[in-house]
Amino acid sequence: MRYRVTHTTTYAYEEAVSVSHNEARITPRRTASQSPQRTQLVVDPMPSALISDVDYFGNTMHFFSLEESHQRLTVTAVSDVDVDAMPTPAPGLTPAWESVPEMIRRDRSRPGIEAVGYVFASPLVQFDQDVQAYAAESFTPGRPVLEAAYELTRRIHADFTYEPGATSISTPLSAVMRNRHGVCQDFAHLEIAMLRSFGLPARYVSGYLRTRPAPGRPRLTGADASHAWLSLYCPGFGYLDLDPTNGTIPSDEHVTVAWGRDFGDVSPLKGVILGGGAHDLTVSVDVAAA
Repeated sequence: MRYRVTHTTTYAYEEAVSVSHNEARITPRRTASQSPQRTQLVVDPMPSALISDVDYFGNTMHFFSLEESHQRLTVTAVSDVDVDAMPTPAPGLTPAWESVPEMIRRDRSRPGIEAVGYVFASPLVQFDQDVQAYAAESFTPGRPVLEAAYELTRRIHADFTYEPGATSISTPLSAVMRNRHGVCQDFAHLEIAMLRSFGLPARYVSGYLRTRPAPGRPRLTGADASHAWLSLYCPGFGYLDLDPTNGTIPSDEHVTVAWGRDFGDVSPLKGVILGGGAHDLTVSVDVAAA
């Protein structure tokens, strides 16, 4: 399936910004199931410098600077990308979850070595006994790791309520566990924490999800949104995607942009400004079949 993704972010500042330095991660990355065709990045006002690079995790990022006074900043990325559904292994063929940490320690492949970095707590993924206790219901002795992870994904979807505005990026996972409300980044962080609490490597994935209007309703341009899910690393099978927000396995309707330890590694747009005061932020994402 080929998609055209349009991602527009606008900052409206209360006061003039004199200098702005930013980095953006809004370009779909190349994977085994995804082939980016082109991306056009437009920054308004026009930046004095715009540089493309690759970060530690292999994500495409753009640095740009504005050195003229402005009270409004708009960043738009238009990307064409081909996405195919990846075959997934039969869960029962994956190893028992207890054996995976030792397999990771012996894995000298490049993916295996990289996976070690996704085993530990990170700034936005902290775990405790409550997190592990919830997951333990699925991770019973000897159970195949993918079978257990699939069940955990479905349980989070069933037990937690998607509620925009219920949390912020600073909301700790302990509060998400207690209140059982949140958004996709909360649920991705939560399942990652649960997997890591058992020594299982899991990374945070940012991207887009194609949504469909209800029957008889028109498709609204800009109605789609940035999305988040996770990937579990299983020796011999590679990374396997899980979407706890929807209780599904990502397929050809998920567009991958970036991955890292948690949201902090893959924030779509962040930077440092001089001036500005308070600001209003609006984000619009449109994912359309091309």
